[in-house]
Amino acid sequence: IVQDVQKHSVHTLVFRSLKRTHDMFVSDHAKSIALDDESHKMKMGVKLKADYSAVLHMPVLKEGTDRVSIVRVCYSIVFLSIGVALTADTKMHRNPSEGGVHSMALALPPSQARLDVSRTASSVGDIHRHAGGAERSHPPSTAVSLLEAGGTRNSTLARKAPTMPKPQWHPPWKLFRVISGHLGWVRSIAVEPGNQWFVTGSADRTIKIWDLASGKLKLSLTGHISTVRGVAVSNRSPYLFSCGEDKQVKCWDLEYNKVIRHYHGHLSAVYDIDLHPTIDVLVTCSRDATARVWDIRSKANVHTLTGHTNTVATVRCQAAEPQIITGSHDSTIRLWDLIAGKTRATLTNHKKSVRTLALHPRQYTFASGSADNIKQWMFPDGNFIQNLSGHNAIINTLAVNSDGVLVSGADNGTIHMWDWRTGYNFQRIHAAVQPGSLDSESGIFACKFDNSESRLICAEADKTIKVYKEDDTATEESHPVNWKPEILKRKRF
Repeated sequence: IVQDVQKHSVHTLVFRSLKRTHDMFVSDHAKSIALDDESHKMKMGVKLKADYSAVLHMPVLKEGTDRVSIVRVCYSIVFLSIGVALTADTKMHRNPSEGGVHSMALALPPSQARLDVSRTASSVGDIHRHAGGAERSHPPSTAVSLLEAGGTRNSTLARKAPTMPKPQWHPPWKLFRVISGHLGWVRSIAVEPGNQWFVTGSADRTIKIWDLASGKLKLSLTGHISTVRGVAVSNRSPYLFSCGEDKQVKCWDLEYNKVIRHYHGHLSAVYDIDLHPTIDVLVTCSRDATARVWDIRSKANVHTLTGHTNTVATVRCQAAEPQIITGSHDSTIRLWDLIAGKTRATLTNHKKSVRTLALHPRQYTFASGSADNIKQWMFPDGNFIQNLSGHNAIINTLAVNSDGVLVSGADNGTIHMWDWRTGYNFQRIHAAVQPGSLDSESGIFACKFDNSESRLICAEADKTIKVYKEDDTATEESHPVNWKPEILKRKRF
């Protein structure tokens, strides 16, 4: 029996080959290549002869060199750069008069004079002095200080390392209410625009609507045949949207509490859903490695956003460009052009699956959460801002409010609170699991601020919904910021 051999695309084969190569050499990644002394000396000798043979006869700059001597060297370098050989016939170029030197120093713009001096002092002098040794150069600040202070090295301006700015004080958050009612993991949360109630989707295949003020159950909706992974409430119409691992995307009319539309097209479990804030468009993302844009009314699949090579775990929409952002298990983030339906930027800085995204409500920035760390980015091109490291777990959810409080929830049941501007982790919470649940059932799957931003709602693996609020009695004196002005390290990757 001849079995059919599965055919792979060139893209898949190349990707696998890259992964094999990466795994093969990953242990040597950070090792630097040993320096070979003989080849280094040869390199320095060739460089010396090729680049500086015309000026090797010049006097070596020494400490205490005055302004006139330095400008003389600049004068010679200028003539060399325009191709004038310093011979007996051009002796006037080699030794200019004092007046000529001073006039040239005045004629040169300050920036050019400094540039030429730093180039001369660090290149000609050092290479002549240390030929065959390791390449060294004085920093430009040394040369500038020599020019400005008459050659005294003591006046060099030492550049201070950047320090972490003091974070804004935020009151600590405390557990306010625990809501029970679901029979499975609570996977998703959405708050309605009027801030009267909120919705949760669960692994028990139900969608439940809860009163926000009292925490009491108002309504249960059944219709999904598998875990409900995403819910969203429209601020333009009385509709609730949901998606799940049954590949279904549903639109519920909350006036009749029944499904009025289905959006068919995904080939696998649908993991997240979001509504565009200004146009009647719905965006979903799936384990089939695509995100789909739907017209809410006509149910038409406007765009199928392809490009990710693994599960697309999260999607967010905004009114400004780029209007759609996705995060995937292929460890990339993509910013999409909604009109063309194509990628406008791909961010590859993460090393692990990107499971969640959070857009700042006021700034033109966003954050992404992964098992390696949390990263902040600037729109519209996705320029990297900083890492927020320390939440050493698989981060499932992020939420940020207008006060600059970023919340991250992880698989191990921990919640970390961060100051958005500085990345300072000002609070860590690990709430106890529901009685009767295992300690391993303490994961945080979703978290959301209500519209007043005074309450934080968390969906957890112990089948409960936990509500947190700020401690009104806390002050900066009673809960001081445990902050140290350490050197700020922002890894640019």
